[in-house]
Amino acid sequence: MKDQEGQEPLTIQASSHGFEWWRKKFQYTTGLGLTPELKQEYERDFKFIAQNKKCKTCYNDRDWILNYSPTVTFLIKQIYKLEESKNSIVDRGNLLKFNSSKIICESCPDWKSGGFHPEIGILLCHNRLRDKWHLEDTLAHELIHWFDNLRWDVDWTNLKHHACSEIRASSLSGECRFWQEFKRRGFNTGFELNRGHQNCVKRRALLSVMGNPNCPSKEHAEKVVEEVWETCFNDTRPFDEIYR
Repeated sequence: MKDQEGQEPLTIQASSHGFEWWRKKFQYTTGLGLTPELKQEYERDFKFIAQNKKCKTCYNDRDWILNYSPTVTFLIKQIYKLEESKNSIVDRGNLLKFNSSKIICESCPDWKSGGFHPEIGILLCHNRLRDKWHLEDTLAHELIHWFDNLRWDVDWTNLKHHACSEIRASSLSGECRFWQEFKRRGFNTGFELNRGHQNCVKRRALLSVMGNPNCPSKEHAEKVVEEVWETCFNDTRPFDEIYR
């Protein structure tokens, strides 16, 4: 049986409920009667409960952002318009239709806070998201990739295509605003008032391109980002201008 997100529901083990849970927690905290097996069991259950709570919070925040974020709701409208225009021009049976079930929350093993797949949808990494507003920027970033994929049929194995969409997504999503950079990097941001936004966009695009399996080196990624920088940074579609 699947939940409303289309995902297999999490099942909390019996040992994670009520008195039994508090008994194990007391043992773990005090060390009284704690065997290596009990310690391992407690840590497993604690991790499970913590991740389950983060996952539920992620879905709640996702739903709130989908309803109330001006940036996200605007992007979704533009995606719907593109879907309609694409379907009216050519038969696209493999077109990824937008709906909230295509935006899933999951625990991620690496440093990313989210991702987009042109055949699956958007992944939000609930264990990497700081708060609701970080989720908003991450979701906006991935929606720009979705828009680009519809608008230009992006070849994600092509490093120039990849770099261009990453530049646009980092620039237009709001994740490179001063306060967001400060929360990520603190006083080590080196955030200049006149070029801080551009530096942030370029750094994040570079990191993403370096992660592409077709990228041979950091030097090659830097070269690709520079080659497409001016055109892609200045392309603010579907927005009229950059919101900083």
